[in-house]
This record gives sequence, C-alpha cells and structure tokens, in this order.
Amino acid sequence: MLLFAAFGSGVRSLARADALDRLLEVRSAYVSVEQGALQLFARVAYPVNHDIRAALKDGLTLSFDLDVVVSRERRFWVDETIFERTLHRQLSYHAVSDRYLTRDLDAPGNDQHSYATLEEALEALGTFEALPIVTSLQLSPNRQYRVSLRGGIRRGRLSDTMRVLLFWTDDWHRESEWFSWSLQR
Repeated sequence: MLLFAAFGSGVRSLARADALDRLLEVRSAYVSVEQGALQLFARVAYPVNHDIRAALKDGLTLSFDLDVVVSRERRFWVDETIFERTLHRQLSYHAVSDRYLTRDLDAPGNDQHSYATLEEALEALGTFEALPIVTSLQLSPNRQYRVSLRGGIRRGRLSDTMRVLLFWTDDWHRESEWFSWSLQR
C-alpha cells in the first residue's frame, strides 16, 4: 500500500510537469528612449491552469525569468553583445491569506505584491514597464542593433515534502522562443 501511495504521488508530480507545456511567449515588446536611456516595455504570457494552481498551493515556488539581450548586428561576423541581463521574479501561494505573492528579486528590497487570483499574479509577473536597459551613449548612431527577449519559468524553492518527491526531476523548466526586432534609431 505504501508503494502504491508513493507511486501515486510520483504520477501526480509528473502530471504537473506537463502544466508548463501550454502558452509561454513574449506577446509584445518595444523600446522607448527616455532621458537618454532605452527603456523596455514588454508583455510575457505565462501558462495558467489547475496543475500550476495546485502545485503552488502544495508549497511550490515558481521562478520567472526574462532574458534581455541588445546586440550590434554585423554583416560578416558574429553579432556583438552590448547588453545582457536576466530579470528574476518569483511566485508563491500564501495559504493563510489565500493570496498569491510575487517578488521582484531585482528590485531594491525585493519588491513584493499580493494578488487575489493566479491570473492577476501572472499578468503582473509578465508586465515590464519602463525598464532601463541601455543608455543611448552606448549605441553608435550609424550602427544597427537588435533587441531580443526570452521568457522562462522554472521550479523555484520547494517545501521539504515536495523536495523528497521531486528530487530527481527538472521538468518544471520551460523557455519561450526568442522575440527579436531591429532597433530603430
């Protein structure tokens, strides 16, 4: 009977790994020049379903990343990377308050917000507003540049119980396709 219970838990965990196979994409993005700096505005769509909701309620923390790369396009050589950064955010569930908590790990003081629904929390996690990425002084006026973004989601911190059940798997890791465009100067 104990073996059956352990097997059932393992199957349940593997079913959750499929939760990330749904929509994960950079929906839109653009750059605006404000006060001599290029500021990024982007929207990333993350998967929403029962399996993710259940995993969060079981104590799983999910980490959300946004990879940002600005490169100088070269015609006969590999592009030169001007700027590269990964932005980190986390999502967890607080059982006592019945709220979803988001943390921006790159903000001063690990900026934290609380949301009533998973949909609201994922919408906030996927919204990037006026994020400074490069100063206009770093870019030559007569060169072509490309901005590329990629969203990612992975398993974050685990509760002790979940750590025992999921120690062998890394199925909670997905990345979107690169979203790229040439920078208009």
